[in-house]
Amino acid sequence: MATGARLSQRRCQPCSPPPLPSPSLPVPPSFVSAAPLTGMAAKRGTKTSMKNMEKELLCPVCQEMYKQPLVLPCTHNVCQACAREVLGQQGYIGHGGDPSSEPTSPASTPSTRSPRLSRRTLPKPDRLDRLLKSGFGTYPGRKRGALHPQTIIFPCPACQGDVELGERGLSGLFRNLTLERVVERYRQSVSVGGAILCQLCKPPPLEATKGCTECRATFCNECFKLFHPWGTQKAQHEPTLPTLSFRPKGLMCPDHKEEVTHYCKTCQRLVCQLCRVRRTHSGHKITPVLSAYQALKDKLTKSLAYILGNQDTVQTQICELEETIRHTEVSGQQAKEEVSQLVRGLGAMLEEKRASLLQAIEECQQERLSRLSAQIHEHQSLLDGSGLVGYAQEVLKETDQPCFVQAAKQLHNRIARATEALQTFRPAASSSFRHCQLDVGREMKLLTELNFLRVPEAPVIDTQRTFAYDQIFLCWRLPPHSPPAWHYTVEFRRTDVPAQPGPARWQRREEVRGTSALLENPDTGSVYVLRVRGCNKAGYGEYSEDVHLHTPPAPVLHFFLDGRWGASRERLAISKDQRAVRSIPGLPLLLAAERLLTGCHLSVDVVLGDVAVTQGRSYWACAVDPASYLVKVGVGLESKLQESFQGAPDVISPRYDPDSGHDSGAEDATVEALPPFAFLTIGMGKILLGSGASSNAGLTGRDGPAAGCTVPLPPRLGICLDYERGRVSFLDAVSFRGLLECPLDCSGPVCPAFCFIGGGAVQLQEPVGTKPERKVTIGGFAKLD
Repeated sequence: MATGARLSQRRCQPCSPPPLPSPSLPVPPSFVSAAPLTGMAAKRGTKTSMKNMEKELLCPVCQEMYKQPLVLPCTHNVCQACAREVLGQQGYIGHGGDPSSEPTSPASTPSTRSPRLSRRTLPKPDRLDRLLKSGFGTYPGRKRGALHPQTIIFPCPACQGDVELGERGLSGLFRNLTLERVVERYRQSVSVGGAILCQLCKPPPLEATKGCTECRATFCNECFKLFHPWGTQKAQHEPTLPTLSFRPKGLMCPDHKEEVTHYCKTCQRLVCQLCRVRRTHSGHKITPVLSAYQALKDKLTKSLAYILGNQDTVQTQICELEETIRHTEVSGQQAKEEVSQLVRGLGAMLEEKRASLLQAIEECQQERLSRLSAQIHEHQSLLDGSGLVGYAQEVLKETDQPCFVQAAKQLHNRIARATEALQTFRPAASSSFRHCQLDVGREMKLLTELNFLRVPEAPVIDTQRTFAYDQIFLCWRLPPHSPPAWHYTVEFRRTDVPAQPGPARWQRREEVRGTSALLENPDTGSVYVLRVRGCNKAGYGEYSEDVHLHTPPAPVLHFFLDGRWGASRERLAISKDQRAVRSIPGLPLLLAAERLLTGCHLSVDVVLGDVAVTQGRSYWACAVDPASYLVKVGVGLESKLQESFQGAPDVISPRYDPDSGHDSGAEDATVEALPPFAFLTIGMGKILLGSGASSNAGLTGRDGPAAGCTVPLPPRLGICLDYERGRVSFLDAVSFRGLLECPLDCSGPVCPAFCFIGGGAVQLQEPVGTKPERKVTIGGFAKLD
């Protein structure tokens, strides 16, 4: 009976609201078991570490501890109630999340819910009526039956960006259960010794001993038995330790309400089994959540271990930043004093100039006033009975004629001048001071544009005009709104040299005037990285982006075109500087094309270089017009070329191929003989990498394309001749990518050659440095003009 009486006294009233529990009294089992407190020192250390991370646990909206935080697509967190409040302020209705996420226990009354819910601002009545008239159950901007519903936009308070929540709004977001556990452990650490009270007892409530996840409430022993009677479904509820933060046992998919089991790497989102087979994730990289958990945990552990293992570095950097702050304060104060001094100097100069201008105006004013006063005095003497008029009247009374004549002569002159001044009256000085006006428009503009000096912005290197040939030519420009630069600094270094300890060593070219620079004598077959920065009175600006340039694989061979061997003056036009040639088809090619089906001969025009190579390695480059019909670029034995094209170059057998070095197929059996010619065939903007000719017999570069195909024509072609090895390589002169490698008979002098069939044009690469002397080769000997 005593027990029954005690139960009747402490029995709760389901209809009456329980007292509001303190949110700072939870004692979560996870925190107690994970990090037990042993001794006062451990308690103080745990408290300190937990208190230091308080700013990480504050909601960016309400600035309070997170309560049921949701993970936004931008990876930031926000309380569910705060998220609803933000969406309500944005005018969205019915997208505040799953109502079941709020407590539905017997203690879930308006007085026990979050205090933030009472601060929610609802839309204004007129706005609500307008939204409801646009379509009941819809959100702003969406009409009933719309094919493309509007995506809900949520303004993230942390990153100040707009994130898309999709059509479901907050219902499609996951709860951050880990953050909830951290918040609960933090609350327990800052209030050790507190107790969680039963939410169903009459006042004064007893200490809670159990919790129920299904009921989402805490109970004492008697209240738990009362609300979980035997023989009912509630009796199957599993009791837990008391807590005020009831969380689901695991993360559930917001779309299908199933437990998430996989992680989509493409979408970076947890998915369930049904989400995995949906079309939305088709073709995505999906892994089990265990693999994602282990990988992310390992990365986080390694990163955290690195940070904890470099605490001295962190402290050193903090000291450096603090020292930088002190220097910033001192430098800022000095800059303020300098600006104040300069402005005071400008003010003093303006004051001095103002005083001198006012003095000039004062002197001009006094001079005018004196002149006008004298004129007034003269006019006052003309008044009746005073001054000159009175004196003249008295003189007229004189009756002695000689005396009158003597006195009146001088008086008459004065009266005449006064009469003339009266008839032609004009003030002696102007009252206007227009000539003293100042034009300060230019000075005001200068004062308006008065600003701090800025360093030049990072230059932009012109990659179209920057290239490497016999020398490196670097060209750049400043951005449109960049301050001007007085001069530039060019830095360069090789990237293919063995790395040395310490920072990379750059070679510098100081005080470069203009927007281009020439780097002389670069190493062949190397890769250079270059950068530029500008300088003016404010100092040096930022560096430009690094540009990598490949230098030619061999020394550059300088030569001119010599059209005296095998060239037809009617069809070939060589430029005045002898560095370009154009083939003009004319009537002979048209006649040949008309008789082409009847086995006619087709003309081939050849242009040779005026320099022959007899040793070492040489490189040169040229540009072929993409509209050329058929052009062959290469090298050959000088004697064979002169032999073949010296006589009757317009009549050549159709079977003749300049690539093979012979005009019959009888010599194909001789495998040992090297071809005297090596040509690359170009036509209609394509390069033919054929394998039928002896010069092209399957000898492609290591990284080049396969034989028997066509590749696009690059802007410039490079030819590299290795005389000792008897090899010729054809390269893309821009990227130095290998196109073709051929054998060559180097038993005699070898010279460059260009063949034309039909219209075409070739331009030799201009040397970057000083132009060489023009040479002409005759019979294998070179002589100067």
